[in-house]
Amino acid sequence: MITDFDYNAAVKLCEEIAARVGAPRFYLERRREVDRSRSSLEKHPVVRYCMTIIADNDTPYGHGFSHARAVAVDAGAIILIESNDGTERKTMDEMMHRAHIAGILHDIKRSHADHAREGARAADTILKDLGMAQRERRAITRAIGNHEAFKPVRSLDDPHEQLLSDALYDADKFRWGPDNFTSMLWNIIIPRNIPLSKVMERFPDGLAGIRKIRTTFRSRTGMEYGPDFIDKGLRIGELFYGEMKKRLGLSEHGGE
Repeated sequence: MITDFDYNAAVKLCEEIAARVGAPRFYLERRREVDRSRSSLEKHPVVRYCMTIIADNDTPYGHGFSHARAVAVDAGAIILIESNDGTERKTMDEMMHRAHIAGILHDIKRSHADHAREGARAADTILKDLGMAQRERRAITRAIGNHEAFKPVRSLDDPHEQLLSDALYDADKFRWGPDNFTSMLWNIIIPRNIPLSKVMERFPDGLAGIRKIRTTFRSRTGMEYGPDFIDKGLRIGELFYGEMKKRLGLSEHGGE
């Protein structure tokens, strides 16, 4: 049995299930680009500075520093994959660094109602104060403004800006896969001391919300790998939900 506040046991169970389900294909088939993006992340001074801002002002709802870092790494990897068509190395690196900055800052206003638009404005102020050119700021802030699911999306004329916007969105939505259950869920409920039985009551609705993300990926890379993230996340969630109901002693209808 697991009690309502035995978070350690629940986390361990979730991690064990995730290990059985396995890593998303993206990290197996695109390891080279992911490793390059990760190794480049903290080499750029603006990225490092933005990381200190997020680390010092960790955002709520499971979208804090670790989330931002994962989004930045995967957004950079998507840029590398999508730009591997003769794009000059310097241009590719510049686009990757913009993706890193956008990823780190995208949820800086996560607790606000219109967090994407407000985050874009906050990011613009930060980057302007750092002396970043207006064209670079525009690409980054437009991507941040476009990253929220199920909201109107601003189409961009510049193909590099469009790619950055799509890469940020897709990397953010990759987190709706296994990360939802191995980290984000616990970052939300543990600080709030939410009983596990209450979490299970809302679990089916949460899984339904995740399913809606499956068809929303925007870049070619996102459309190729995103559904696999979602499918693996759903599999973890379904197995975890079934096992938790047993261990919490809940009936099929969620009651005692």
